[in-house]
Amino acid sequence: MVPELLIVEDDAATVVALRGLLVSAGYEVVTAADGREGLRLLFSQRPDLMVLDLMVPGLDGWRVMARARDMSDLPVLVVSGLDEVGHRVRALRAGADDYLVKPFHGEELVARVEALLRRAGHRQWAGERVGEHLRLVPERRAVVWYGGEVRLSDIEYRLLQLLVRNRGRVVTTKQLLTRVWDDEGAVDGERVKFAVLRLRRKLRGAAGQGGRDPVEAVRGLGYRFISAEEADSDEEKGP
Repeated sequence: MVPELLIVEDDAATVVALRGLLVSAGYEVVTAADGREGLRLLFSQRPDLMVLDLMVPGLDGWRVMARARDMSDLPVLVVSGLDEVGHRVRALRAGADDYLVKPFHGEELVARVEALLRRAGHRQWAGERVGEHLRLVPERRAVVWYGGEVRLSDIEYRLLQLLVRNRGRVVTTKQLLTRVWDDEGAVDGERVKFAVLRLRRKLRGAAGQGGRDPVEAVRGLGYRFISAEEADSDEEKGP
């Protein structure tokens, strides 16, 4: 299936350039000239990636990104004329996966899109199930786990969301500190350890007897999310 990309950009010349580059690279493209239309298309089209300008009219890019993160964990590439470090840091902390300053080189933009899609895996949308037993409820910062709703803190929800997005793969402690706590310089993994413990305790309480712990610690590296179906498959394969 050909990936579909959503471009939210109000400058007509930039839209033409972006569309031409991405269509030539083999992607399907839909466009929106303002933030409200971008959110409508995000909800109706459910694209694989969003290219977002921060200065679009209507709802600006900051609010679009905040709403998008309540709906999905799809990759977001910000393409903006705002080139100060503070803007880039704010965008990444607000949920952007990458940031490219205008004017940009076409080959670099396509390469960044390719890299984001390659890393993203299956994107999760609000209300979708993750395997048989887990459903994310972002508007309430909660999850439904083995039929019971679990309210999480913002940190716990972001932690679980990141692990789910990378399910089956190890997310390092450093990556968690950077993406969940917005702390690129942190080296103390104790806050991650205790947040995971709290998250596990809440999930175990909702699952009751027989429920699985989906968060696995990988010694010396970090953590990964394993669905019940994946755990059952591993057990069937044996040691």
